[in-house]
Amino acid sequence: MANALATEKSPYLLQHAGNPVQWLPWGEAAFAKARLEQKPIFLSIGYSTCHWCHVMAHESFENEDVAALLNEYFVSIKVDREERPDVDKVYMSYVQALTGHGGWPLSAWLTPELKPFFGGTYFPPEDRQGRAGFPSMLKAIAKGWVDERDKLIRESERVIGSLREYYAGRNTVVDPGAELAEWGGTAFEKGYQYFFESFDEQQGGFGGAPKFPRASNLNFLFRCAAVQGVESELGREAVRLATTTLQKMAAGGIHDHIGGGFHRYAVDDGWFVPHFEKMLYDQAQIAVNLLDAQLATGDERFAWVAKGIFDYVLRDLTHPDGGFYSAEDADSLLTHGAVDHAEGAFYVWSHNELQQLLGDDAAFFCDHFGVKPEGNVPPPQDPQGEFVLKNILHQRRSLLVSAKTHGLEPEVAAEILATILERLRAVRAHRPRPHLDDKVITAWNGLMISALARGAVAPAACLDDQRGAYRSAAVRAAEFVHRELYDDSRGVLYRNFRNGRGANEGFAEDYAYFIAGLLELYEATFEERWLQWADRLQETMDRLFLDAEAGGYFNSAEGDASIILRLKEDYDGAEPTPGSVAAANLLRLAAITQDESRRVRGRCAIVAMQAVWSATPHALPEMLCALERALEVPRQVVIAGDPTKDDFKALAAVCRERLGPRRSLLAVMPGDAQNSWLQQKVPAMAAMKPVNGRATAYLCENFTCQAPVTVAADLRKLLNEGAG
Repeated sequence: MANALATEKSPYLLQHAGNPVQWLPWGEAAFAKARLEQKPIFLSIGYSTCHWCHVMAHESFENEDVAALLNEYFVSIKVDREERPDVDKVYMSYVQALTGHGGWPLSAWLTPELKPFFGGTYFPPEDRQGRAGFPSMLKAIAKGWVDERDKLIRESERVIGSLREYYAGRNTVVDPGAELAEWGGTAFEKGYQYFFESFDEQQGGFGGAPKFPRASNLNFLFRCAAVQGVESELGREAVRLATTTLQKMAAGGIHDHIGGGFHRYAVDDGWFVPHFEKMLYDQAQIAVNLLDAQLATGDERFAWVAKGIFDYVLRDLTHPDGGFYSAEDADSLLTHGAVDHAEGAFYVWSHNELQQLLGDDAAFFCDHFGVKPEGNVPPPQDPQGEFVLKNILHQRRSLLVSAKTHGLEPEVAAEILATILERLRAVRAHRPRPHLDDKVITAWNGLMISALARGAVAPAACLDDQRGAYRSAAVRAAEFVHRELYDDSRGVLYRNFRNGRGANEGFAEDYAYFIAGLLELYEATFEERWLQWADRLQETMDRLFLDAEAGGYFNSAEGDASIILRLKEDYDGAEPTPGSVAAANLLRLAAITQDESRRVRGRCAIVAMQAVWSATPHALPEMLCALERALEVPRQVVIAGDPTKDDFKALAAVCRERLGPRRSLLAVMPGDAQNSWLQQKVPAMAAMKPVNGRATAYLCENFTCQAPVTVAADLRKLLNEGAG
């Protein structure tokens, strides 16, 4: 018999609708039941593509005996962390403080007043090596609730007090009278030194296993290079750290060499054995890293990998009406009609299979990607024996070396490899696909819109044929959000869409990431509707999430009684904090519209996290990127002309051809002064007109402009002088 989750829209909650556990969704009905029956709450948080969530569900939540314990002694609540990131972040903060680590599934025990008194992540179904299994834990907590309830309640009060004090301390300005430039310069130096010292020279990335593609780290390094100059000693080294990491990731098993895109993380230190789920937010952010790498180096191979990401997203993660789906699972059925799932089953290959498929080309392919008859995953990296006789594709050497080893010309080897990968993609398409989480999440769509908008204007020849497709996909996604996830009458975003709009209004990250996407989309299309919408959404974000006293942004809006702790995030992890992105958005909007209040608010958001980024700058690399904007004078390039014409495009292309100082790229279209929202905001732009009928660029710094130019080479010279 289905439980109360059967009427939910979330794929994750629906996965548990048939459990014998009497799950309830997060909400007043569940809280009231706990208060009425005076039972503790067992809170389980996960998401539909989470491998260990599946494991715990199969071992415990589908087990009748475990379900009986939960049903008798607890009120059990399921939360999809992607639908309710605010709930997840409160209790994840608690579990991390309690255990020193976090992850999903998140398991927490709460009082009926929603205050946690114990927690962890995955619990095994039986006692193992001195660690209590899940049934033993349930029995112990149930007994403690009867025998020592007052003690547990006091512990929950202490925990909330401690977390509140901790976050208050993290949001205290270290020295309100200090110059931001002084603190910022020191933080940049410390942040760079941290990444320099923790860099893995052999494998790329920072630190050891497991390795996550934390995009904010690379964003920061590219900004270090831009600030110092890409050709400076520090600039070259910053680029080396970032691009080596991307090269190692692209060669490793974390990269889907056949279908494009990247898996969530690698369990080893060499990017080889991935955790096979694919998240939209990773695809978007890694694509931007790769485009920056191409800008910094001129190496088109980075753009090729970004192209693979875009191909994957547009092929496999795109809603028919334009939005982007959230994720694909790590697990899939072993074969059609089978009942058993396995992690990575969709992606791995046996040596015999490849030999049969590839014939004479098998030796070259298997050598290039490290395929072995016995399988290529060593036992220490395969403790469960899941990959025996299986191979994860990872590029062992450059194509040039593989070609030479097999007596092939490089061009011939490249053609053979492309043909093989296309053939294997067609073969793999007949395998059972991993589960698709087809929620459309506003925040993650904002990230993907940013990436596609960047791809549409990136100076890489390999993207030339796709620019229109990328621009169109970004526009369709933005229009999808406007149509399905936006209440125009209130100016409010909603969090997610699946078979209709979800119930939850957007959180701070939805506004921050989506505004950033709209700003990039404006610069890719020069359609003012995106800029105007970004401006209005920023007003809504300020109204709902701004901490007017201390600066910065809370994750959730005020007024939800179920959120016992209103947090401001202070760590740029797999996704950047809303505050980091919002600070950059505010400073971008201020540079465009000359709105001083926006500039002040952006600086306040940065200063609000000064205690964190001054002490541990590597915790907030994305905030440091925003700090760079705060310390630099606003720069703009305004091009007067028709964006569809070649002369306009030539000038715009010059502004995008190298990694350097940040500049807002704006358009003034002839005859549009009366209807232009932007020119109403900045009346001086109305005087910027084409010269002699040609598209004309006005290079401005701190809102003072140089003499206009109409020739791309002249604009390039001005930009280079300004960067020097």
